[in-house]
Amino acid sequence: MSRTSVLTDGQWARIQPLLPSSSGRRGRPFRDDRKVVEGIIYRYRCGIAWRDVPTEFGPWQTIWKRHRRYSGDGTWDGILAQLLTAADAVGLVDWAVSVDSTVNRAHQHGTNLPRPTGGPSNYMNLLDEPADHAIGRSRGGLTTKIHALVDGNGRPLALLVAPGQGGDAPMFPHLMDHLSINRAGPGRPRTRPDRVRADKAYSSKAIRTHLRDRGITAVIPQPSDQIGHRKRRGSSGGRPPAFDKEDYKGRNVVERNFNTFKQWRGLATRYDKLALTYRGGAVLRALTIWLTALGDTP
Repeated sequence: MSRTSVLTDGQWARIQPLLPSSSGRRGRPFRDDRKVVEGIIYRYRCGIAWRDVPTEFGPWQTIWKRHRRYSGDGTWDGILAQLLTAADAVGLVDWAVSVDSTVNRAHQHGTNLPRPTGGPSNYMNLLDEPADHAIGRSRGGLTTKIHALVDGNGRPLALLVAPGQGGDAPMFPHLMDHLSINRAGPGRPRTRPDRVRADKAYSSKAIRTHLRDRGITAVIPQPSDQIGHRKRRGSSGGRPPAFDKEDYKGRNVVERNFNTFKQWRGLATRYDKLALTYRGGAVLRALTIWLTALGDTP
């Protein structure tokens, strides 16, 4: 990897046919697709303003517009879906998944759009800009959370963004709803992992019931207040939920995933005004992770 190029020839050959400019759409084809995509990656790697992207990648306006388009029309998500299908077909996806979130500070240049004083973000349609732009005020100031569901190797399977003050547990069903990997051949997409590893923030009756009803093993410790409440109820409190302490040690992969994400300075700090483009940058990071895992052979 050079200072201005991340994608190898083999990796570019894998994703280039999946871009809209290569899919037979009508109209004038895009110019220098590879340079523009590398320019988008460069911007998020370095955390610079769009106007400061080196001219060797092309006009900064083109780079910004292309990223805004690919984030809003589902191009990045579509490519990630194709890579996940290819990875699952060769056994690269470990279905012992982990879930967590990370809080990222929003730069003042990314927080100057009007936001309502309440109301939830739009978690259901990833291609619609939420009214609050996934920015909220938490203990660290104006922040955004990236919620991630990763496989057993710490590679991202589903990504959502939400205001920083929001809880983790309410986002869990939305992440599970967006976990869907198509089969390389016939058959329905796989949406059910073997097990889910999560910290105490996800220890709720609703989450445990959701996982149990779907036949998914929950590897989630109980917080002390829930333990105390159950014990105070005596026999009516029921038995403690099963918890595999050894298996829980595998949950650290989601923390390592966030460390990998934050190597890109434009994700460690949010400079984007729009939640769409900020999440698009996170999905683009996920693409590079899976491209590395798949190697250069198509």
